[in-house]
Amino acid sequence: MADRAGLAAFLRARREALQPEDVGLPRGRRRRTGGLRREEVAALCDMSVDYYSRLEQPRGPHPSEQMLSAIARGLRLPLEERDQLFQLAGHALPRKVRRGDHIAPGTMRILDCLEDTPAQVVNDLGETLKQTRMAVALLGDQTAYTGLSRSAHYRWFTDPASRLFRPDSDHAQHSRLMVADLHGTYARDGRDSRVGEFVDSLRRESPEFAELWEERPVLGPYCAVERFLHPRVGVLELNCQTLIDPGQSQRLLVYTAVPGSESHTNLQLLSVLHQALPS
Repeated sequence: MADRAGLAAFLRARREALQPEDVGLPRGRRRRTGGLRREEVAALCDMSVDYYSRLEQPRGPHPSEQMLSAIARGLRLPLEERDQLFQLAGHALPRKVRRGDHIAPGTMRILDCLEDTPAQVVNDLGETLKQTRMAVALLGDQTAYTGLSRSAHYRWFTDPASRLFRPDSDHAQHSRLMVADLHGTYARDGRDSRVGEFVDSLRRESPEFAELWEERPVLGPYCAVERFLHPRVGVLELNCQTLIDPGQSQRLLVYTAVPGSESHTNLQLLSVLHQALPS
């Protein structure tokens, strides 16, 4: 059973312990008390202020695992406190909620500093867990998918629309890189794991994937140039720097362009165009 009073007290305590600088927000001159405001936490958690406020009072609905994961990320909770949050809300652990979906506070702090740079956190199945504003501008909202489609690897081999953001001449190499990446996870976790089930599904649904899987391609350089075909600014040549968190089975991907290059100019233009879009 959920401990609503305990959950409310836990949320208030964690909100009041966080400072604006901890989450990449300006402190401002009118802030008289420490901690974050409820509306700031709600924005960090991608939920309405009313929903979050009712959880703290406590008179809110019973939050789902998805909502709790968003709250854990928004409040920058370490894994142990994330688990406590789920237990207070009446959810069992860790069977339903994979540890690999929780982003470590340190990684979140780095992501907070990269808001003007395309960057995102992905797990070892290619599922995007968190994106910066510029990553959404470059790649679209990759956190909105559900089921197997959460994985960029799965979408690449089953949804032709996912290939529109890459030049046609790069498709074959990108397919090989996707398969090589999954082979590494499969070798680590084994057939009787989530990645094993994932690979079996792709082998059934995509002849291209099934053929490449048998070839066992290997990964190339981690910081190789990647090309993106954006509908508003054209081709962008970007380096992808990767920060690996082996404990969480996650990677922080950061995309940058060479200063002074056409891609750098177009990336800046993309930022301006994205800011001009209605919210």
